[in-house]
Amino acid sequence: MAAVGALSRIARLGSRICKNRVTLSGNSQRRGIAACIDPSHGLTDEQKEFQKVAFDFAANEMAPHMAEWDQKEIFPVETMRKAAQLGFGGIYVQPDVGGSGLSRLDTSIIFEALSTGCVSTTAYISIHNMCAWMIDSYGNKEQREKFCPDLCSMEKFASYCLTEPGSGSDAASLLTSAQRKGDHYVLNGSKAFISGGGDTDVYVVMCRTGGKGPKGISCLVVEKGTPGLSFGKKEKKVGWNSQPTRAVIFEDCAVPVANRLGEEGQGFNFAMKGLNGGRINIASCSLGAAHASVQLARDHLLVRKQFGETLSNNQFLQFKLAEMATKLVASRLLIREAAQALQEDRPDAVAICSMAKLFATDECFNICNQALQMHGGYGYLKDYAVQQFVRDIRVHQILEGEVFSLSLAFLFVFCHILVWLLWFHVRQL
Repeated sequence: MAAVGALSRIARLGSRICKNRVTLSGNSQRRGIAACIDPSHGLTDEQKEFQKVAFDFAANEMAPHMAEWDQKEIFPVETMRKAAQLGFGGIYVQPDVGGSGLSRLDTSIIFEALSTGCVSTTAYISIHNMCAWMIDSYGNKEQREKFCPDLCSMEKFASYCLTEPGSGSDAASLLTSAQRKGDHYVLNGSKAFISGGGDTDVYVVMCRTGGKGPKGISCLVVEKGTPGLSFGKKEKKVGWNSQPTRAVIFEDCAVPVANRLGEEGQGFNFAMKGLNGGRINIASCSLGAAHASVQLARDHLLVRKQFGETLSNNQFLQFKLAEMATKLVASRLLIREAAQALQEDRPDAVAICSMAKLFATDECFNICNQALQMHGGYGYLKDYAVQQFVRDIRVHQILEGEVFSLSLAFLFVFCHILVWLLWFHVRQL
């Protein structure tokens, strides 16, 4: 793969890290280091094939336009429809309604590769996929057949509507209400920071049909053009500029009961299950940005000269690049383990998905930020792609589970485990 050839030059840097190294068949050593950071390592032949397709699409259809989409805030609808022709519009949606039927691990591999071409666009595609999966998984036969084919082909686009102005991490406190009147629900309230808001066609909305708390929340599919559905102004963001972000507003918005996924009171559970996969997807997008940033940093070090030699000969920068590569591989391994756990519905899947999101989004941002630092002043210019990777993935530490909230959740889980262990120990006495 092209990625392997590109990353092999990191191996050449790594071979110089130890000044007094023992010289052992240099070519073999380079191949060994390249193999360690090769994103295709451990994949099946089939996975390598669609990984290559995704990398090629990113390089040919996304990367050449990434800066323009960012600067002009273009939502690249036609490019995404081309991606859908490759099966990327409903990656883990079942084939009978137009999906590709791939696994969570396959999905992570694809999103990592696509993000090397444009993080912002890939992140939206990941959200769209999550919405399509929720309808596929929790919708009835009629709902699946009505919505999923157009979503998988990306003839229509979807948005996920959970966050509200007053409920972010505390999603169970949402206030958007849905009062049932005959064969319709009447929605009132608003959603904040909705990716694709105003430009998309289908809105998967969490709303309150019952009392307080998570058991009072249901999930409705609201179609664009429904009377009472409107949108706020387009937000001006630091990154993620190839996807519009707006508030979604409901004012006596009448939605057919037939558009409810599952039963009343199941919406919060659907939302959380969607976010388990969403966290892997967003972490995978961070991984692609970090992968690309390592390559950009390596290329810059090989050509930039200071004090009469290229920066690639600077031992401190060699160590830094080695650290970046290590964090990249560690993040990838944890993300893929989480994807496998979710696919197998393991008891630890929720915790591992959260761990992967927490660890990878932090470490991948640090990798991109360090890559920018290695570029010096050039890294701060918009002519250089590394600054866009930094801007685009910064938000990944906030959405799909803000890092401090995830840390608090881990603390809560670990405290309960500790209490259980102490109780078990006391009973043995």
